[in-house]
Amino acid sequence: METEQEYIITVFSENKVGLLSQITTVFTCRNVNIESLTTSESALQGIHKFTIVVRTTPETVEKIVRQVEKKIDVLKTFVYTADEVVQQEIALYKVTRSSSVEQLVRQHNVRILEVDTDYIVVEKTGHKEETQALFRLLQPYGVQQFVRSGTVAVIKSRRELLNEYLEELEKMRHQPEPVRTGA
Repeated sequence: METEQEYIITVFSENKVGLLSQITTVFTCRNVNIESLTTSESALQGIHKFTIVVRTTPETVEKIVRQVEKKIDVLKTFVYTADEVVQQEIALYKVTRSSSVEQLVRQHNVRILEVDTDYIVVEKTGHKEETQALFRLLQPYGVQQFVRSGTVAVIKSRRELLNEYLEELEKMRHQPEPVRTGA
C-alpha cells in the first residue's frame, strides 16, 4: 500500500466563474481532503494560480492532476513536494491584552497590527507548524480570534514551468501544417 504524503498542486487557469467548484469536485470525487487552498493572480497577466495542499498517495495525486487538466479553462497543473517549493502562510491572532502577551509576541518574530485597551492583534508569517505553535502559546492568555491563510508557494526551480509550457504551445501553433499527399 502506498503511503500518503503532502503535495502542493498548482493549477494555472483563466479567471472563470465556477472553475473553483469544478476543481474542488475532482478532489471530493476522489475522497481527498484539501488541507489548504489559495487563489491569486499569477506573474502572467490574465492567468490565475490555485495553490492546493493535500495529503494523499502518489497514484491518487496523479489521477487528480489528469482530471483537473481536463477542465476546459485550466491551462496547466503541476505537482510538487514540500522540498521543491518555498511556502508560507499568514496567521492573525486577536488576544486579550496584557504585559505577558506583549512580551510573548515580541519573542516570536510577529508583527503587531493593532493595539487596543482590551486586545492586541498580531500577525505571524511562517509554516503551519510555526503559526500553530504560537496559537498554542497564546491560548492561556485568551485568544479571542484566530485565522490562518492557506499556503502560498513558489517553486525553487530557476525555470518557471508554466512559461516553458506556454512557449512550447506557441511554437507548436506556429509550425506549418504537414503537407498531405493524395493517394
